[in-house]
Amino acid sequence: MVRSGKRWVVLLAALCMQTILGGVYAWSTLSVWIREEMGISSAQAGLVFGMTIMVFTIVMVFSGRILPQFGPRKTASIGALFFFLGYLLAAYSHASFALLLLGISVLSGIGIGFSYVVPLSVCLKWFPTQKGLVTGLSVGGFGGGAILLSAIIEEAYLSSLSLSSFLLWYSIISFVLLFLCAQLLAVPEASSSVQERPPRSAYRNSVMILSSMGMFAGTFAGLLVVGNLSPLVQEWGLSEVQAVLAVMLFSVGNASARIVWGYIFDRIGAVSIPLSLLLFSLATLMLLASGPNIPLILVLVALLGFSFGANFVLYAAVIAHAYPLHFFSSLYPLCFLFYGIAGLLGPGIGGWLRDATGSYMTSLVLCLLIVFFSALLLFIKRRRLQP
Repeated sequence: MVRSGKRWVVLLAALCMQTILGGVYAWSTLSVWIREEMGISSAQAGLVFGMTIMVFTIVMVFSGRILPQFGPRKTASIGALFFFLGYLLAAYSHASFALLLLGISVLSGIGIGFSYVVPLSVCLKWFPTQKGLVTGLSVGGFGGGAILLSAIIEEAYLSSLSLSSFLLWYSIISFVLLFLCAQLLAVPEASSSVQERPPRSAYRNSVMILSSMGMFAGTFAGLLVVGNLSPLVQEWGLSEVQAVLAVMLFSVGNASARIVWGYIFDRIGAVSIPLSLLLFSLATLMLLASGPNIPLILVLVALLGFSFGANFVLYAAVIAHAYPLHFFSSLYPLCFLFYGIAGLLGPGIGGWLRDATGSYMTSLVLCLLIVFFSALLLFIKRRRLQP
């Protein structure tokens, strides 16, 4: 009974941690305030976000490897400290773009990289028979964190609070919550002594190769869309207010998908991966053909967010099924690294194609082709994804 209660405490702590870390997706809201007070350009704001994703995914490879030696509490506490230092430095950066980049992109990116893999790895060990659902629950907060933080930023922006004060308070409150949650993370006693690393062959077999390819395709297209979503939907006839609603609907779809796709994975297995990619393809195709039908566009944007959120559940679940659980923290970050690569390429390529062609039509066609052919290949090779 005690063990059963403990695993729910761990899951709640994991959800709280991921909600705080998921605030990184609220950058488009925070950047408006930062650009206004610091005078940085849109390109510089985009660089901060892109570098944060890159640093986060690179560090996650390292933190996943040291997790078995350091343990979940120490690893997550290191992440909480770096996250705090990053936003603390940003609070005192004033008009220095270099300090802002160092604080948010590098230091807070390191913090996210140390923290993200810990709750996911720990929860899988507490719920070994429900890998898909528990993966979705433990990362669900990461998708929903942007919605919560965006609302907080908007309220703070409209009040008399300065940007520096907001960043200072955000760094302190985030650190306290992340550190407290880190102390609640623990692995079941039976698994705490297992620390061997996966064999080299595990890094290059079909599960890792196909998962990495699918992760890149799905997140490249998703990040291209969300990174340009507001001007994209305005090009399709939505007003500025409706564009804000579209961004929120994408976030809601992304957050809810992490739980729903986990449940689907537990029922149908690895075939859910090409299914999620095919759904993204279908929604993109319908968007291209939708015309000025605003309600349909909003529904399709939510569906794109729902398909995008699948990437952060399904590949983790496949890897957790295909290998012993104590290998997860070493293997999954390598697959997740392709999300970082997609983060650097997707939004920028989407914007560049818009500038070159005068329309987001070409960007959406590129998304459609990449995701559809990935879905087709992964469907053909789906048996190689099965444990």
